Amino acid sequence: MKLERILYAEDEPDIQSVAKLALEVLGGYELLLCSNGTDVLEQVCGFDPGLILLDVMMPDLDGPATLRRLRADPNTAKIPVIFLTAKAQSSEVKNYQALGALDVIAKPFDPMLLATQVQKIWGRAYG
Repeated sequence: MKLERILYAEDEPDIQSVAKLALEVLGGYELLLCSNGTDVLEQVCGFDPGLILLDVMMPDLDGPATLRRLRADPNTAKIPVIFLTAKAQSSEVKNYQALGALDVIAKPFDPMLLATQVQKIWGRAYG
């Protein structure tokens, strides 16, 4: 199974731009950007991503609350999720994994390595 489509929820436009370049141009993925958790829940089924990247701190509906809602819906419960966050202490990472996240990528991330990091985490679970 090959990872092709990624949905990324991030509320900072500058980080969205860097991630778009890193994942589409360098990684070759089809990317849908959402600016908060509500957007994710509204658009996830229509986009059918192979992976969801979630920022932890977002207005409206944060990353952990978004993940809880995704896991509660049978249509989205099995979509793998990786958090991207500055809050990446080991205890926080364990909490995110307990919620059902595959892993955490720390911010600030290196745009040249982001696609590789995503593929590596996804590959450990589904490769």
